[in-house]
Amino acid sequence: MTQTESVSRRSFLKTAAALGATPALMAAAPRVYADGRATIRVGLIGCGGRGSGAAADAVRGSEGIEIVAMGDLQPDRLARARTQLAQEIGASLRVDDAHAFSGFDAYKKVIASDVDLVILATPPGFRPTHIKAVIEAGKHLFTEKPVAVDPVGIRSVLASADLATQRGLAVVAGTQRRHQIHYLETMKRVHDGAIGDILAGRVYWNQGPLWAADRTPQMSDMEWQIRNWLYFTWLSGDHIVEQHVHNIDVANWALRAHPVRAYGMGGRQTRVEQPKFGHIFDHFCVELEYPGGVRVTSMCRQQTGTRGANEEVFAGTRGTASLADSNAGGRIRGATEFQRAKLPDDVTPYVREHTDLVASIRAGTPLNELRQVAESTLTAIMAREAAYTGLPITWDEILASNLDLTPGPLEFGPIAMPPVPMPGVTKLERTAFGHGR
Repeated sequence: MTQTESVSRRSFLKTAAALGATPALMAAAPRVYADGRATIRVGLIGCGGRGSGAAADAVRGSEGIEIVAMGDLQPDRLARARTQLAQEIGASLRVDDAHAFSGFDAYKKVIASDVDLVILATPPGFRPTHIKAVIEAGKHLFTEKPVAVDPVGIRSVLASADLATQRGLAVVAGTQRRHQIHYLETMKRVHDGAIGDILAGRVYWNQGPLWAADRTPQMSDMEWQIRNWLYFTWLSGDHIVEQHVHNIDVANWALRAHPVRAYGMGGRQTRVEQPKFGHIFDHFCVELEYPGGVRVTSMCRQQTGTRGANEEVFAGTRGTASLADSNAGGRIRGATEFQRAKLPDDVTPYVREHTDLVASIRAGTPLNELRQVAESTLTAIMAREAAYTGLPITWDEILASNLDLTPGPLEFGPIAMPPVPMPGVTKLERTAFGHGR
């Protein structure tokens, strides 16, 4: 076992134990925050639909939560989010004009406000920089997934994870399956040996297309790419990283490890219009090789007119487990039978992840999920690069890679349209917008 694998396993066990103790944490949580205040003050960075939703979920999930500062690159998105949140959470929104910020430096101003906890929901390309700033400022953190789009960003996030541990800061990520009751119950049985040793698995997220933003004549290249961020790898990581990371995270969770190698393919067949759909792929199929020779098929697709599939299934020496069984909410078949009844969670996992975060802060036993989500994000990046390059990519190669997709100065103005990745031409070590160096 490598040192990285050992750290991954220890991090998982520590986090799993904390999650398993969630009811106890909630019961033991004092009503007063550490500095004597009853209220936890929250700053929101990234005011799109996911950011507004996360802020509302944080308020719904615990008593004594106030949103006191907000920031977004775009003033119109900031204004829209303030109006929406005022309707949804009422008096829990306490953002005055002096604490509503826009521009590329808005994140710094939110962090510098009198906040205890920061929610990050910007496009993923900005996340390593924002995470670093939050942790260095000594704030607790909820970060959406993924946490980076390239290996350079991941190494920054891993350093931030260690610093958060040293400073006793709580960090929860938007991989909400790890806070979902039927996932927790089913995964516990898997880890207790209900299906024996895992031999293979499959994780899918196949669906139709997502939204695309129209460009107006007034938009610069930079503004338009950021508003249409899904379709640019430097901003989203491609949909295998931005969306399918949820399923990949479940594979790492089930196996309590990250893969050692990825082989993959992919391309774009239906979303080919440029510049509307940028340069990302619309389908991937990757084989992830885990320690001990365990293979997991990872598949994702965003194509018009296709049938959806969103699941995680693992086959073991004694049975199989389906984590995302929509009819039963988790199912195990084999020597040890388990089927969860059709009982929905009493609280959506999008709310529960915030409840668990706040409970851990108030109990003085802070959760820190940053390393595990960083490893799952890097797994997705490794899978993407295997498909982009047409070559097998190892964990050690991707972790050490100097691939940095940052396009240069972050300012409104001209920016190139990246080429569509081409297997056999695109290189792992490449410039931000080029096939090779």
